[in-house]
This record gives sequence, structure tokens and C-alpha cells, in this order.
Amino acid sequence: MTMQSYKLTYFNMRGRAELPRYIFAYAGIAFEDRRVEWNDWPSIKKTFPLGKLPVLEVNGVPLTQSLAIARFLAKEAGLVGNSKLAEAQADALVDTLNDFTLLIPWREDNPQIKTQKIDMLFQSHAPKLLDHLQCHLGDREWLVGDSNKEKHRQSDSRDRLHNREVTEAQLVETWADLYCHVCFTTFSVLRPGFADDHPALCGLIDRVEAIPNVAKWIQSRPTTEF
Repeated sequence: MTMQSYKLTYFNMRGRAELPRYIFAYAGIAFEDRRVEWNDWPSIKKTFPLGKLPVLEVNGVPLTQSLAIARFLAKEAGLVGNSKLAEAQADALVDTLNDFTLLIPWREDNPQIKTQKIDMLFQSHAPKLLDHLQCHLGDREWLVGDSNKEKHRQSDSRDRLHNREVTEAQLVETWADLYCHVCFTTFSVLRPGFADDHPALCGLIDRVEAIPNVAKWIQSRPTTEF
């Protein structure tokens, strides 16, 4: 079977490309992690579709939009659940987390106004998000799937994990768990301890971070604030 080649281009930060990077790392899929410095961006911006990043090139074919990229890779890695319903549940959770990230006032130039908006976001919106996620998780190990009973994946999903030894305890059910960790990492920078009153979610974050390939990626990736 011919191996796919992957080149992911984004800025030198976690941002909108970190979920694809997590999926690559989790699944042990080799990829080129091209990072563009902000000073270089104006001179190359027009060479990318829509003049935006991230862009994933699959055998030279460009794919845009961060969640479309991540969803494509999740399917490649067998991280979309074991049924159409599970796949839809994972999509809904990812969209819910993404909706919250879009409320963060990244482009606000006034520091005082930006702080006020972030305070309001974490006071008014974050508790609802956390309650929803913790209720959905319940007593399961992962956000999607009956992980108390099904700590295994279908054999075809295992075959998709490129050159990687995986134990049953290390398998997440879907990409929603990885995105939850990606988002919580950023939220914790903006508001340390924001999820402390939701121990089940904190446990989920710990489990994701304990996955060897994910832990290795976190330890080896470039250090950036966001």
C-alpha cells in the first residue's frame, strides 16, 4: 500500500493546527510540521488557498479549514467512533468546543476591553460548557462510546494506526477527546483552574495527556503561549 505524505502548514503556535497535530501524534502518522513565522507571512500569504492557514497537503493536494482537516485525519486514524451515531456525537462535541473558542476575543486590541470580555466569557459561558461536557461524559472513560464495556477498536481501525503499538488502555474512542485536551490547554492559559470544579473532566484531560504518543508530542513540541 502506498503511504500518504502529509504536510501541515500553520503559524509557530498551537492554535487551529494543534488538533491535527494531536491526531498525527496519537496515530503515529509521519507528517511535515511546517511553521510560518509572522514576519514571513505577508510575503507568502497569497500562495495559500484563501490566504489562510492551516493548510494540509495530502500527496500535494491542499485541504483547508482546520476542522475539515482534523475530521479527515480522524477518519484516517479510526477516531470517528464505531457507528454513525458515535461519529455524529463526536462531531457535535467538537463543534460545541469550537463554538466556545470562537467567542474568545483574540482580535481585540484594547487590553482592558479584552480582559473584560475574557472575564465575562469564563463567568457566563464556561460553566455551561463544562456542565454540558461533564454531563455527557458521565462515568465513562471517554466522551463518546461505552468505554466501560468497549475498551477495544475494530480491527480495521487498528490497521490504520501507522506503525504504532497500541494497548487497549491507551485507545481513545474519538477525536473529541483529543480536541477537549487541546482546548482545555488554551483555556487554562486564559483562566488557570477554570475546570477545577469539574473533576470528571479533569480526569479525562489527565487520561488523554497520559497516552504515550500524546505525552511525547506535548513534551517535544515547540513551546508557545497559544
